[in-house]
Amino acid sequence: MPTPSLAALPIRRLTLRDLRACADLSEDRGWPREEHKWGFLLTAGKGFGIDDPQGGLVAACVVTEYGSWQRLELGAIGMVLVAERHARQGVGRRLMQHVVAAMGTTPLTLHATPYGRPLYEELGFKVTGRAEMLTGTFTPSGPESGVPTRAATAEDLPAILRLDEEVFGADRTPLITRLPAFADQLRVAEEGGRIIGYTAAWPNMDTHVVGPLIARDTETAKALIASLAVGTNRPLRTDIDVRHEELLRWAKTRGLASVAFNAVMTYGITDLPGDWTRRFAPLTVAAG
Repeated sequence: MPTPSLAALPIRRLTLRDLRACADLSEDRGWPREEHKWGFLLTAGKGFGIDDPQGGLVAACVVTEYGSWQRLELGAIGMVLVAERHARQGVGRRLMQHVVAAMGTTPLTLHATPYGRPLYEELGFKVTGRAEMLTGTFTPSGPESGVPTRAATAEDLPAILRLDEEVFGADRTPLITRLPAFADQLRVAEEGGRIIGYTAAWPNMDTHVVGPLIARDTETAKALIASLAVGTNRPLRTDIDVRHEELLRWAKTRGLASVAFNAVMTYGITDLPGDWTRRFAPLTVAAG
């Protein structure tokens, strides 16, 4: 039988059963397999993909929705991948057009690599910011910030959710409530019995990714990162909003090095909601 054209292949919803195929697709494009992250995104978000008649996936992406079931406030698009053998044939554009149409009037955001940015601009996404990816082994250098931190407990979750919605600008309950199981560490910063920041470190291949990182100020963000570093022997990785220049300088003096810059893009809104001054790093660039 003749092989169907790429344009005729249907786009379908992905599920956790597609985890291996998604990881294979990542590997095909030279990315790490990132099965732990794929599993998280496929359960917390909505996956979309195109099956290859010869096996595996032609393309895939994930959308993570924020807000209430009555009104979505934001959708984050990530993990947009097209198999190498099908690259530069319009597959990524078709998949993105499908996702944008499926999301209707819901505002969208994504982190774009320099390679993917031209496609997103063609589809109407606008650059509204930048994030700098850092990675390396954290090396303490004398006394760190005096802001006290501790491991989060189940009793902290309501306060974390309230703070997160206030700073992020939309309800992320389905995502944040999965953090205790997804992350190896979940820590909070406290002042006078009130939580003023929180962060997590989750495993991704041979690193621990720091995110989300929400904090009252830069000193609190420093204290949270330093406290995570104490609890791991792995290199850290994080994606910090470039407007947080002081935190970036501090992290680089502690052994983290710049790896790449990604453009933060939006569709349907001129800027992200919430308070960027307290939003230092996303949970993952794939989910905002």
